[in-house]
Amino acid sequence: MTDQAKVRRHAERVRELVASVVRSQIKDPRLGMITITDARITADLRDATVFYTVLGDAAAQAGTAAALDSARGMLRSTVGKALGLRHSPTLTFVMDDVQDQVKHIDDLLAAARNADAEVQRLAARAEYAGEPQPYRLDEDEDGDGTAVADPAEEAGDARGGDRR
Repeated sequence: MTDQAKVRRHAERVRELVASVVRSQIKDPRLGMITITDARITADLRDATVFYTVLGDAAAQAGTAAALDSARGMLRSTVGKALGLRHSPTLTFVMDDVQDQVKHIDDLLAAARNADAEVQRLAARAEYAGEPQPYRLDEDEDGDGTAVADPAEEAGDARGGDRR
């Protein structure tokens, strides 16, 4: 069992090495404006996945993917020498679609805000479905609208006690 801290350190080192080699040694014209965002390595340190983003359209992304695929051997040998491991990890490059996910989440949040605003607008104009006082009161009303108290309640109040 490999130590997880060691695996994280190696993954971070792979990310740094690939970023520096891409920046300084790869001269492929297909390589676009690339950023190495993350690297993950398996617990046995044999396979590494490198995540990257590319600024540009689909053609720039496809060109960068092809350039990274053609430079995979040189990148693997550089990473293997720098890490000093018995086996150089195989590198797999994956396009990181963080920007697309961020845009999708922003669109969902905007839709939720609009729905909340619509609910608030409807609630401001809402009226009760029934009468303003839907509960029956214990007091009986006269014809003139004044409440008449129950004589038994008045007798209980006069004695100073409550009959329950």
